[in-house]
Amino acid sequence: MTTQAEQTSIHTHVVVDAPQERAFQLFTEKFDQIKPREHNMLGVDIAESVFEPRAGGRVYDRGVDGSECQWGRVLAYDIPERIVFTWEISPQWQLETDPERSSEVEIRFIPECPERTRVELEHRHIDHHGDGWEGLRAGIAGDGGWPLYLGRYVQQVDQAA
Repeated sequence: MTTQAEQTSIHTHVVVDAPQERAFQLFTEKFDQIKPREHNMLGVDIAESVFEPRAGGRVYDRGVDGSECQWGRVLAYDIPERIVFTWEISPQWQLETDPERSSEVEIRFIPECPERTRVELEHRHIDHHGDGWEGLRAGIAGDGGWPLYLGRYVQQVDQAA
């Protein structure tokens, strides 16, 4: 039986050939290469995607014209174990201005052995987005969502090895 919490969240994971601390570090350092440029709400081309590595930091895109689109806030930055940030994108794929209508993404870095790390991603409270949240859930769970991001993350880890 599926619980309500499972229906309103998604879970996915990858395993990377990197120690826990390095796996953690590469997620934020390589975020610009992990996030696809076509995932863009700026209205101009993205110059860079930024993940500020600290609690209270921002997750945002900067356009080639200098404009910025903040779509998340870093809630927890616990080196080397986990990162938690908000997802402030509505079911209509626009910025969500009401913090009560955002969801959370938690990424855990779990050592499997000294040189291998399991990276687990949970995107939870998707129903907080209100009407249409089911479509948002389908989008972020699908091939163009978190699985794409984690696949690109694995590529960055492999290239850094």
